[in-house]
Amino acid sequence: MSVAFVFPGQGSQVVGMGKALFDAFPESRAVFAEADAALGFALSRLCFEGPDTELQLTANTQPAILAASVAALRPLAARGARPDWVAGHSLGEYSALVAAGAIGFADALRTVRRRGEYMQEAVPFGTGAMAAILGLDLPAIEAACREAAAGDVVSPANVNSPGQVVIAGHAAAVDRASELCRARGAKRAVRLPVSAPFHCALMKPAQERLAPDLAALAFRDPDLPLVSNVDAQVVRDGGACRDGLVRQVSGAVRWQESVELLAREGVDVFVEVGPGSVLSGLVRKIAKGTRVLHVDSPESLETAVAALVAGGEG
Repeated sequence: MSVAFVFPGQGSQVVGMGKALFDAFPESRAVFAEADAALGFALSRLCFEGPDTELQLTANTQPAILAASVAALRPLAARGARPDWVAGHSLGEYSALVAAGAIGFADALRTVRRRGEYMQEAVPFGTGAMAAILGLDLPAIEAACREAAAGDVVSPANVNSPGQVVIAGHAAAVDRASELCRARGAKRAVRLPVSAPFHCALMKPAQERLAPDLAALAFRDPDLPLVSNVDAQVVRDGGACRDGLVRQVSGAVRWQESVELLAREGVDVFVEVGPGSVLSGLVRKIAKGTRVLHVDSPESLETAVAALVAGGEG
């Protein structure tokens, strides 16, 4: 059995995330206490109680998802469930690097807090947009984006799975590209409720602001091989981990290729560690025939431990 832990990014934030783990496991309680201390405010209260409007600000969402993911990871590790590989979708790569021992949890929290601020400030609200294109292949979507740009920015931002690609850029260009995709056979083209156009060239100012912060952080070589989402390649040294985190701010998330690589490497069990189960659904579409688990509650954690440690059927 070869196991990959995969960690979610944006789009998984809900009020109450991590609360059941906090209540059930001392390791999870310690994670949230460390998060509150590192950030200097009660992130735990925001995760557990909201309000939604505050939690959904990307400067809060990013550390919240990271904390909730590590709050799922730590009790797993304490019970002997450990991966052979790690990967993360967008922001989730920070959780993956914490899991692999490449960066410290407190450093990661403070960095993603600033990352969220920089990304929000890079583009005035309403200027950018993102849309999910369903049921059209990537080359056709890329061609539609090129045709729709007309001097604006629009490009694939998340290549999530066969038939699911998210595009990002200037709002008008995203709308033009969406119409072209519909005309060319896309089943749906749906605007997403996001606060900024992530993973496109409009995020370059945020990338430039984040680079010095990451340069100042101590990175170790990861204890486990990481699949970098911006390159869909295996990374084994700390400098390459840092470089990937810089470039992913404006680079597309190559999630489908990342999962395909893990499957080629022999991974037959994927465990989504953190709030929600979005990645679990994507993995099932990409790596058919593999076992997919998720851990975001005491019950799902016990199921995963039984499968990974005790050899149970879960």
